[in-house]
Amino acid sequence: MSEPGAGTEEKPAPKRRYAGRSALQQGADPSAPQNAIVVKKSGGATVVAPAMRSLIPESISLHTELNAAISAALPSNYNFEIHKTIWRLREARVERVALQFPEGLLLFSCLIADILRKFTYNLLPTDNNDFKDLSLDVVILGDVTYGACCIDDFTARALGCSMMVHYGHSCLIPVTQMGAVPIAGNSAASTSFQTLYVFVDISIDVDHFVQSVFHNIPAKESRIAVVGTIQFAAALQASAALLRGYYGAENVIIPQSRPLSPGEILGCTSPQLSQTVDALIYLGDGRFHLESIMISNPNLLTYRYDPYSKVISIEQYDTPKMHHIRQSAVQTASRAKKVGIILGTLGRQGSPHILTHIQENLTKRGTPYITVLMSEIFPNRLKLFEDVEAWVQIACPRLSIDWGAAFSAPLLNPYEAEVAFGEQAWKPVYPMDFYSRDGGSWSVYTAAKQQQQQKQQSKSSAVS
Repeated sequence: MSEPGAGTEEKPAPKRRYAGRSALQQGADPSAPQNAIVVKKSGGATVVAPAMRSLIPESISLHTELNAAISAALPSNYNFEIHKTIWRLREARVERVALQFPEGLLLFSCLIADILRKFTYNLLPTDNNDFKDLSLDVVILGDVTYGACCIDDFTARALGCSMMVHYGHSCLIPVTQMGAVPIAGNSAASTSFQTLYVFVDISIDVDHFVQSVFHNIPAKESRIAVVGTIQFAAALQASAALLRGYYGAENVIIPQSRPLSPGEILGCTSPQLSQTVDALIYLGDGRFHLESIMISNPNLLTYRYDPYSKVISIEQYDTPKMHHIRQSAVQTASRAKKVGIILGTLGRQGSPHILTHIQENLTKRGTPYITVLMSEIFPNRLKLFEDVEAWVQIACPRLSIDWGAAFSAPLLNPYEAEVAFGEQAWKPVYPMDFYSRDGGSWSVYTAAKQQQQQKQQSKSSAVS
């Protein structure tokens, strides 16, 4: 695991992983290039940051009837990337697509489905020739979607979809891990499966956000870090440019926990910042993601700016109390005579690599265990397993932190299980690195990497 502050400095901006327009305020300069990030400041000046040139043909992006349907059905400050979606569907000649939304965006699901059905293969007069006999069937996945880890490509493939569009989260599960789709009636044949992540960039009042930060942190020598959720990634980058004009380029940091985007944090993954940072600014609504970086940076002054209410507030988290509660659960679990391991089946929440790692640790320890598959974890359901004295859930690490006290038996996450079963010591700073590429042995990428190394070593030994 990296030391606190390591790998958190701003890196060169990576290539954008999507094409689409991100206008941060209405009334942007019409002379700005298409697909540019535009911020109109109160003084009349305009900041324009060119974005990746769009590959979407104008026959789609400038289609009058399509654009009218989008404007009539969807909010103007939410970028659902309809043009890009239709382009990708046409390029792949998709006949059945699955759409997956978090709960907050599910109300737009039927509207988007109707637009895709109507326009994908009926845009141009030549479509009757180019896409003869093609029509689009749209499937909406209605199960709960808490985060990017819940992407349900397994269900989409089982329903015969050759593509799925996941809205509102970043590319946590690489598209290269999405497999092929079997062709019905022919077990030997398959077709490729494609995944499109749509972040749903949300436009906000960047000027108000920046001015709020200036008002609350007036000292120009202040060193601040700015983070947020993926919906506000474009706004965060534009805001950072304005903040650097006041505090100085070297004093405004956009930390990164790879493979997440710069400034992006998850409820289970956020970076540990350098001790030289004076304040943390979180751009987003709610506290779930914010609490993640507060847990991994317990002594840092933290502000939250809600872009909907336009309120900035100082936030606090009772870290000592959380440590006390979780250490107590760990100590109790360490004495368990039988352990239950839950592999989450809600989308891609459960990591088979971590499951194998924990099973190996318990086997080495001589502790009996059972493995249970479960999509959602509730106290009353676990009570039915009367002989299980402690649980390890490989689903959402925050479930143990936030709700562990509601369960009659200790409910540990993978990090806590490592401590309980003697593989790790309790850390003074609770690690929030479940999806970090630099995470501990309890994290998704590290567990997979370790098992791959073990397999290679076994093969090398067998050959020699």
